[in-house]
Amino acid sequence: MDTPKINPYFALIVGVLSVSTSAIFVKLSSADAAVIAFYRLFFSVLIMIPFFFPKYIKELFLMNKKEWSFSIIAGIFLAFHFILWFESLNYTTVASSTVLVTLQPLFAFVGTFLLFNEKFSAKAILCAIIAIIGSVIISWGDFKISGSALYGDFLALVACAFITAYLLFGQEVRKRISLIAYTFTVYLISSIVLFIYVLFSGSTLYPYPPSDWIYFVLLALIPTLLGHTLFNWSIKWLSTSTISMAILFEPVGAAILAFYILNETILWTQIIGGLIIIVSVTLFLVQEKKPKVIQSIESS
Repeated sequence: MDTPKINPYFALIVGVLSVSTSAIFVKLSSADAAVIAFYRLFFSVLIMIPFFFPKYIKELFLMNKKEWSFSIIAGIFLAFHFILWFESLNYTTVASSTVLVTLQPLFAFVGTFLLFNEKFSAKAILCAIIAIIGSVIISWGDFKISGSALYGDFLALVACAFITAYLLFGQEVRKRISLIAYTFTVYLISSIVLFIYVLFSGSTLYPYPPSDWIYFVLLALIPTLLGHTLFNWSIKWLSTSTISMAILFEPVGAAILAFYILNETILWTQIIGGLIIIVSVTLFLVQEKKPKVIQSIESS
């Protein structure tokens, strides 16, 4: 049995705090959504190269067709998750967008049941429902029944489905592939997909003001390499649904940062919703009790 050296739940907390900065950096940047997404992952790949070579490259040659297929699919889902989510921030607020993006339990519960036959207790389902209600309450006063806001909300919701699919496929591959090998591979695939998308979309990769390049690098360092990498590490011991539940904390952190940095108002509904999320997610994680250890599987 492979035992984690660091408590996976602690890693989740750090990961959620890290990804909470993502929407802020995107809002501050003047580049198109696809360009921001490309540079976020491209710089992440560049930073990871010294850690990947030469120790982990041999793992790529040991991956079977199923693992390669799942990694490619995960990379594509991750790429379009970022495109849609970043684009949604052009139409709706940080609070609304992050709330919809983090409603992953709705998709994760269905996905893990259909793909992995994962069972859930009535308490876990109840905690998820309460957390989702809290997430909706957070942005209730921020939702605007208008064409642009509804379009942004729709993009964020689809982005939510895509990031859940990314985690589901990653959960299968991470049973046998190391964190660094898997993360490098998926980020590289996503970068290639995003590069092609930018070329065909008509966006330009340069020039941009110095501040944008700083935001690109910060997006690579904090929410990506620290945040998403911790999620990829945790997924070896924790289920997709558990990680998705913890990510519901992201709107709380994002709303607070948006208040101080972007001068977005925090409504009383967001405060109440945030408290509901904290309580419900805490109850969910406590009833899980111990990290779930995933056995290595044979190559097919």
